[in-house]
Amino acid sequence: MHFDHYGGEAARLAADLVNLTAPPLPEHLEPLLAAHGVVHRALTATQAETIWTWSRRLAACFGRQDLEERCQTVNTLLAEASSSPRISLHDGRPHLHYSATGADAATHIRAITAAGLAYVVCSADADRLGRCARRDCRLAFVDTSRNGRRTYCSVRCANNDAVARHRERHQTAARPSAAHQ
Repeated sequence: MHFDHYGGEAARLAADLVNLTAPPLPEHLEPLLAAHGVVHRALTATQAETIWTWSRRLAACFGRQDLEERCQTVNTLLAEASSSPRISLHDGRPHLHYSATGADAATHIRAITAAGLAYVVCSADADRLGRCARRDCRLAFVDTSRNGRRTYCSVRCANNDAVARHRERHQTAARPSAAHQ
């Protein structure tokens, strides 16, 4: 699945923001934003708090849910975060910008993450906005697999879950049943 900065890559940023476990400091957000191609990523403490609050709202878009419910949630985020999309040529190639020229970094991040989620729902499959199936994990992820059937956030979680299921089966099989006692 091909992702550009304003499409799936922004949805992957949304998943990473959802997976934050505590309100981040601005300097902790900068490497995350850089990894997802966000150019204007210098945030104030207030903007970092805005992104933390926003990330808690993004969380509702991930995991199994009714398509209509997911679309309504994404539409609400789009309405709150978007300005008028426009075509930009600043790098010589036409592409969409979802925040107004001169918008602060937090406003830009809100706009691109909402648009990125909408892109995945409309251009790929809403079920690609997943939650890890491992009971002790539940991290949000964007399924970029070819067949769109990923259920774990990582290979590590898939392997850990497989080992846990294997051990559970063998422990159950090793227990004497009441009929044999």
